Amino acid sequence: MKILSVVGARPNFVKIAPLMAEMRKHSDIRALLVHTGQHYDLEMSDFFFQDLGIPQPNINLEVGSASAARQIAQIIERLEAVLESERPDLVVVVGDVNSTLAGALAAVKLGIPVAHVEAGLRSFDRTMPEEINRVLTDAISDFLFVSEPSGVENLLKEARPASRIFLVGNIMIDTLKSCLARARQLRPAEDQEIWGGKHSDRPARFALVTLHRPSTVDNPTLLQALWRALEEIGSAIPVVFPVHPRTRKRLQDLGLDASPMAPPFAPANGIRPIAPLSYLRFLHLESMATFVITDSGGIQEETTVLGVPCLTVRENTERPVTLTEGTNTLVGLDPERLKQEAQQILCGKAKRGRTPALWDGQAAQRIVGILEQKLPEVSRGA
Repeated sequence: MKILSVVGARPNFVKIAPLMAEMRKHSDIRALLVHTGQHYDLEMSDFFFQDLGIPQPNINLEVGSASAARQIAQIIERLEAVLESERPDLVVVVGDVNSTLAGALAAVKLGIPVAHVEAGLRSFDRTMPEEINRVLTDAISDFLFVSEPSGVENLLKEARPASRIFLVGNIMIDTLKSCLARARQLRPAEDQEIWGGKHSDRPARFALVTLHRPSTVDNPTLLQALWRALEEIGSAIPVVFPVHPRTRKRLQDLGLDASPMAPPFAPANGIRPIAPLSYLRFLHLESMATFVITDSGGIQEETTVLGVPCLTVRENTERPVTLTEGTNTLVGLDPERLKQEAQQILCGKAKRGRTPALWDGQAAQRIVGILEQKLPEVSRGA
């Protein structure tokens, strides 16, 4: 079997790493990797390939930054030529970024079966670009690999055939479990780059923040209010903030200094802005944080497995199991609620959770096993 996987952005890399590793164990599978170039700079792409041991892509489409429509169109156009040349038996797409939808569309138009890893997740918020990508990709995929029970329910409600839906667990957790020991060993040198001074200078407690979604950072009034909330939280606990380039630009437009600070840190507002981190270095901090503040989807899942309380600055989540079983709490786009929930954690009232079923680090193994069994049976008319 020739299986061609399509990736393009950081969340994709975390999900494809264990799948590529598992496929390489099977002599009957020839695994090809195409990087669309959706995230093309070193901070956003190459560091992740190095950290996760992902083989260099067979092909890089070098699409680069553009509007969503233009980016999707360029990926389809460039990927079509690759698919016509390689004629894979299957195209695998992961997650919910533009490269996910574009990869699926390019394949299905050529009659090539599509597998979607992380299918069925729904926020039910069509203002989120990722939600559109998820719904459309699932509608045209032949294999729907699902990470949590809500995904199965969503797909059945959308009349997707039960025979195409497979609850396999969370592939991001495969990566986390395989990398956690290495991440926790990234000291003391890496700590010094963040905290300054000696390893012992790292505080016993700190909060970790990531904010990047348009709904969060493109609203100047909200972003300024969130920054003030982080300053208040920072008066009680150091706040480490790896600032996404998009977020930094928005903060600078508001006259707020989010430039990476050179150690030693002595910020008056308690916030420590730092440059974006590699996967391992972020996981290092995430695993040791007192709590995490985020608007990211994947971090809600990672903190659930790590047992770290997570405050999600969103009105909804496509990962409800992190709320019902995990450590995640939705605070909405509400800086006051964010401060209240942070105070609850600091007072020892953190939410306790448990690891959901099948989040055991074996999702890639289940996926490849299903593909070996089922792919020969798949026909476009089924």
